[in-house]
Amino acid sequence: MPTIPTYPYSEHRLDNGLRVVISEDHLAAVVAVNVWYDVGSRHESPGRTGFAHLFEHLMFQGSANVARGEHFSTVNSAGGTLNGTTWCDRTNYFETLPSHHLATGLWLEADRMGGLLEALDQANLDNQREVVKNERRQTRDNQPYGSWLEHLHELCYPEDHPYHHTTIGSMADLDAASLEDARNFYATWYAPDNAVLSIVGDVDTAEALDLANTYFGGIPAKGGFPTPPPTDLPARLGGERRRTVTDRIPVPRAFIGYRTAPFGTKEFDALQVAATVLGGGRGSRLYKALVLDRQLLQPSDGAIIDSWPFIGGATLTIADLPAREGVDIDVLESAYHAEVDRIADGVTAEEVERAKALITSHWLHHLSSVEGRADTFGQYATLLGDPGLINEALPNWLAVPIDDVVAVTGEVLRQDNRAVVTFIPDVSDEQEAAA
Repeated sequence: MPTIPTYPYSEHRLDNGLRVVISEDHLAAVVAVNVWYDVGSRHESPGRTGFAHLFEHLMFQGSANVARGEHFSTVNSAGGTLNGTTWCDRTNYFETLPSHHLATGLWLEADRMGGLLEALDQANLDNQREVVKNERRQTRDNQPYGSWLEHLHELCYPEDHPYHHTTIGSMADLDAASLEDARNFYATWYAPDNAVLSIVGDVDTAEALDLANTYFGGIPAKGGFPTPPPTDLPARLGGERRRTVTDRIPVPRAFIGYRTAPFGTKEFDALQVAATVLGGGRGSRLYKALVLDRQLLQPSDGAIIDSWPFIGGATLTIADLPAREGVDIDVLESAYHAEVDRIADGVTAEEVERAKALITSHWLHHLSSVEGRADTFGQYATLLGDPGLINEALPNWLAVPIDDVVAVTGEVLRQDNRAVVTFIPDVSDEQEAAA
């Protein structure tokens, strides 16, 4: 077994409840600042979908002491980078800066954690609402295959489940969002005692903690956070579900989702190894069988099948099957299922070792940067309650036995636990063109 690196860190809690994770790395004079808030699309109320993602945009539109656009200009002028992302279970914001600008990054994050309401006006809301709606048009509504994720969420989760809708939200809900709604959402969820601050890089732990306390310590705790909608549901669908979408697309494509145990469980880890055996890279079973041998599937450098780190009730393992031009999508899908079913006959030690080597490579590459580590500390602290799990993840994957790879494939990747969304080209367009 290869030597597995560990990532030292210290965890602290300010008087207002903010959790602070600090990890020193003096290899380069840079520092990553990453704030994870325990709020995502699953925390939204019916009729108010898309608010978590809307706030990802609003958080860059100024705060008490930062003018609109100044967050970007301040970080960029210091030679840094920044961004934010939204997920079903969380929202996060991050900067990577030269280490002597650590105070700058902390001040910017603290100002919008404690002072966004002073800059949140109707003009900002209207502006960013249109930005989000345009993003939805570009990435979902007017994009080939763009609705695939929404279809899988709808098929795999009941209508009253908080994963039934995606983070982008609906146009109707975005249009209905009032300034009072937006201010209430922020006031409810954005607080130090609902966040994790990770600082990774060329810093001294004591000095970094002092700076965190200087900038964040005066922000009052809120407490009394609403209980998110319940996420309990069986880890299996209990039957096959199908949906066919006719659209203006170049070739047929199928997306297959399986419901499985959530991120942080042994089943999730075993399925990650199994999915890598099946569809991880050009040496995987599916690539060799469907791309090279039968030439049914379009080649790709990405994973053909992968699991997503949801934590509520059950998560999704998703296969993406774009057909080659001229290939019948039913033939491709049948060939895919046949290859998955062959796992029941067993896998070799070489296949599992290759999969684990690929997982190791991807994991170590992700953690080779200070921003990757800061993000991962925040992920484990927020979603699973323990930033130290960063040092247990890879050993857990490497410890998955061959028998578990076979067993989890048979238990999860089965007909009565799959939802299939099939995209079919609209032949009426071709007929109209021919006419």
